[in-house]
Amino acid sequence: MLKVLIVDDEEDILDLLAYNFEKEGYEVHRASNGADAIGIAQKIIPDLVMLDIMMPHKDGVETCRLLRAMPQLKDTSIVFLTARTEEYSELAGFEVGADDYITKPIKPRILMSRIKAILRRNTPEIPSTDNPNTLVVSDIEIKKDEYLVCRAGEKMHFPRKEFELLYYLASKAGKICRREDVLSHVWGNDVYVVDRTVDVHIRKIREKLGDEYIQTVKGVGYKFVGR
Repeated sequence: MLKVLIVDDEEDILDLLAYNFEKEGYEVHRASNGADAIGIAQKIIPDLVMLDIMMPHKDGVETCRLLRAMPQLKDTSIVFLTARTEEYSELAGFEVGADDYITKPIKPRILMSRIKAILRRNTPEIPSTDNPNTLVVSDIEIKKDEYLVCRAGEKMHFPRKEFELLYYLASKAGKICRREDVLSHVWGNDVYVVDRTVDVHIRKIREKLGDEYIQTVKGVGYKFVGR
């Protein structure tokens, strides 16, 4: 049974979400603020965390950032469900490692459909000859099963979306990856994200690896060129 942690300071929202998740067979846990959510997540290791942004003690963005810093939660999907519709709030959510950003109100059946799509997409794939566990390009070694990047022997940990974006670009090394293909492969067709989301994640990867690995092809997309 998949475990979901729902975090919102409005009791009626928690009740509604819990009812719909339980109806679909999920094991549901609740928290009314970010601080409690972190403690519960450490204990239960949920498959999914659903966060509001505006909450007491710790807001959703800070809570997401702290959850993403925990190695034991590397396979946990994190989704924002919030009334905040501003682009800067959405970008902030993706910057700290969210898998999706959903605005209220949303119909329960549509919400559950999106959640199922996210969980399917984030389920680790079985290694095969077409999808090797380890990718080596230039002086970068990427271990897909561990979400680990090694550069010249130095181990580096990336949040899920940054890792998946880097892995995708590195797997196409030397080829131009169009923005629409990047969005489709890394975020999927079931998730709407603004165009700048890719730029934000590219910038954060460059901050860790350096500017020389990923080349921007203006008006088209990106290319992993190594060094």
